[in-house]
Amino acid sequence: MAKKFVIFGAILAMLAVAFGAFGAHILKDILTADQLANWETAVKYQMYHALGVLFIGLFVSRKGESSALKWAGNLLVAGTIIFSGSLYVLCLTGIGMLGAITPIGGTFMIIGWIMVVIAAKNQL
Repeated sequence: MAKKFVIFGAILAMLAVAFGAFGAHILKDILTADQLANWETAVKYQMYHALGVLFIGLFVSRKGESSALKWAGNLLVAGTIIFSGSLYVLCLTGIGMLGAITPIGGTFMIIGWIMVVIAAKNQL
């Protein structure tokens, strides 16, 4: 489980850098100011949660596996994909209905962090 989360976290972080550069260099003249702000929000949250997934992988490698950490990592990965992914697609396509999906990803992220608290309480 530790290896999986370190790999997922590193991939999410790498993609956040790539998407950030894409937004700053390619999309800056294409998107509106509001769309660019949404793109930047997606990139920031992706990077924050990529670091969180890396943290969970390191936590697992030091303290051992637990169901709380497994849930935490999986929820942060899924939440990041849903939250940031829906914002990326919304910015690129203008499909406003995707904005309704974004809070689901945010909710997954919040629950993922709650699971980190539970794991820390039980394992530290």
